[in-house]
Formats: sequence, C-alpha cells, structure tokens
Amino acid sequence: MAGGRCQDGPPHTRPAPEAAVLIHRRATSPRTTAAATALAAALLALGACDAGGSDEGAKAGPDKGLTVVAPGRPGEPARTLSADEAVEAARADTPNSADFRYARMMIEHHEQALVLTALVPGRGASAPVQRLAERIAAGQKPEIGAMEGWLKNNGAQARQEAHDHSAMPGTATEAQRERLRAARGAAFDALFLELMVTHHQGAITMATEALADGNDVLVEEMANDVVVQQTVEIDRMRALMT
Repeated sequence: MAGGRCQDGPPHTRPAPEAAVLIHRRATSPRTTAAATALAAALLALGACDAGGSDEGAKAGPDKGLTVVAPGRPGEPARTLSADEAVEAARADTPNSADFRYARMMIEHHEQALVLTALVPGRGASAPVQRLAERIAAGQKPEIGAMEGWLKNNGAQARQEAHDHSAMPGTATEAQRERLRAARGAAFDALFLELMVTHHQGAITMATEALADGNDVLVEEMANDVVVQQTVEIDRMRALMT
C-alpha cells in the first residue's frame, strides 16, 4: 500500500499479513491516541487491499487473518484480537465513573496534604522534614492542576455524582490537624511524619482502586505516578522516623 492506496497486481503478489500487530493501551498523549486510531484505519485499509481492491473487498472490512495482540492490565495476560476487535479497542478508553470519582476525590486528598505541609515552616525542628514538606507540596500542586484540567476536558460539570469525601482513606481528622497545629519542635516533626505516612498510604489505596476500576488512560497514568511517587516518599518519611 503506497500513499494510502492499494498497489496494483494480483492478490497473491502481496505477502500474507502474518506479523503480529501490538496495540499499546496506555496512550499517554493525544498524539498516541491518534496513532491508535491510525492503526485501526490501517487495519481496515489492509483488509480492502488483500481482497484485491475490488468493491466487494472494500466492503469485506479488515483482514480476518491479521493477528492483533493487545496487552492486558497489570497482572493480566495479553489478548489476541480479530481486526474488528482491534478497531473497537482503539476506541475503548472512554472515562467511566471510577475515573471521575478518582480525580474529584484525589484533588481534595491532595489539598489536605498541602494544608499539612503548610504547617511545617515555623513549627518543625528538622531541616530534612522541612525539605520533605516542600517536595510534597511541589509535587502535588501540579497534580491538582492536571486533574482539574482532566475533569474540565471530559465534561465533569455535566456529570455530577454524590461521593462521601469524608470516607477518603488516610485523611487526617480535624482533631489530628488541631494537634499538629499546636505541636512544636521534635513533637511536631514526629506527628507530621505519622500523619503524612498514613495520608500517603490512603492516596496509594485510592490510586490502586482507580487502576483496577477506571478506564481512561490519562487517569491511569496519573494514578501510576501517585503510586510510584508516594511510595518513595513513604520510604523517606519512615527513614526520618527512626
């Protein structure tokens, strides 16, 4: 096929499409999504060319003998799809309720982390704890912006859902926040680290649920980033607690 058109000649002059085509589910940008769409279009065109370029061949659709391998989610095996199924897979990343729930709740979860880190200057005694708080705030502020942007781009205003945000895992209670505000020096550092480790563990729980139940590739990417980054920060905080 050259220039988007089938080459002239009898069908047997083209080699059979025996090579596997790999579909990457984890698109990370509009450009990657466009590539998946182009792949689906290529499959349709390939079917028409293999049928000899006739009208009947064009109506026949994708080549039924093409092998398409789609990777599964983490821990799940890859799937072999027909060309028709591959076309559908290229359109399969529509956000679902789990994606919207994750973005909305993680924004609020991150906002509480910013409240806690803002208490560190003037109260904590440890320079490493001060630097850790700055790192957490610097990482979570842009993540809030990214999730707010995702919600806006996906029409979240037209999709209002009731959620019990008080049930978010890992969040500090009002009583715990008051204790932290009143603490000073080494006592502040110890309580801050204790609350923030629990807070991070809750964020990882939420991100893991989004990875299991969500469907949008950008939300999946953001949730993966939360798991990786906050696992590293938990290890740092536990080292400071010893």
